[in-house]
Amino acid sequence: MAELLDRQRVQAAVAAVAAAQHGVVTTAQLHDCGLTRGGIHSWIAAGRIHRVHRGVYAVGHPGLSIEGEWMAAVLACGEGAVLSHRSAAMLLRLLEPGRAAVHVSLANSNGRSQRRGIVLHRPSTLLPSQTTSHLNIQLTKPARTLADLRRGSPRGEYRRALRQAEFLGLPIGDLPEADGTRSGLETNFLAFCRRHRLPEAEVNAQLGWFTVDFLWRAERVVVETDSYRTHGGRVAFEEDRDRDLYLKANGYLVVRVTDTQLESDPARVAASLRAILGRAVAA
Repeated sequence: MAELLDRQRVQAAVAAVAAAQHGVVTTAQLHDCGLTRGGIHSWIAAGRIHRVHRGVYAVGHPGLSIEGEWMAAVLACGEGAVLSHRSAAMLLRLLEPGRAAVHVSLANSNGRSQRRGIVLHRPSTLLPSQTTSHLNIQLTKPARTLADLRRGSPRGEYRRALRQAEFLGLPIGDLPEADGTRSGLETNFLAFCRRHRLPEAEVNAQLGWFTVDFLWRAERVVVETDSYRTHGGRVAFEEDRDRDLYLKANGYLVVRVTDTQLESDPARVAASLRAILGRAVAA
């Protein structure tokens, strides 16, 4: 009777841990629940647990939800591991969830090696302030997730994730687009330049204390893209004038282009910019 009650206690403890972890447990957790090494082998043979990764098991049946796969991968990589990159973006609903190799980041050097089905990243820095928990799975925060995507994913994928993060109102800081732009207007202007075959500009380039939207460095021409929504206030007005004064004092021609101009008369804007850049080259 006592042995039966003990087995039931162990089973209930394991079930509780698995329920909180999308159906998976680690070897250490099984031991903590009272299951011995021999007991683990017996449970594997009886089909009560199923190996997912070394030291990580699915409880009850081998079929895991996608959240279970993510959780299993994080647990398999040890202490400090977090879901990251495309997998973190999926968990945050920045990208459409899909079954693929799971991306995990681990900043420490505890000797963990690559595992089947896991893409293990070892960033030089991964601060606690850059990680969080969602659905009880440790992962990188939205801003860090997007920064990782920007470095290693196709431009279109990063832009989709960035747009979704903005739509969801997630805290992402001042992340640039994959093409260097930081707003829809900048993205539209860059596409406008390419469509009208204007010379290639540097995007969000640093000049002294200021970051300018578009810079033709050799021609010493700067274009700032403005909309009333982002530049209509008094503070923005004063900052723009201060920036213009600094740039003009250092020999740069500042041209301001609005969203309305790009929409209503793009041909005239293109012709004007082409003439300005041409004169700058001639000079």
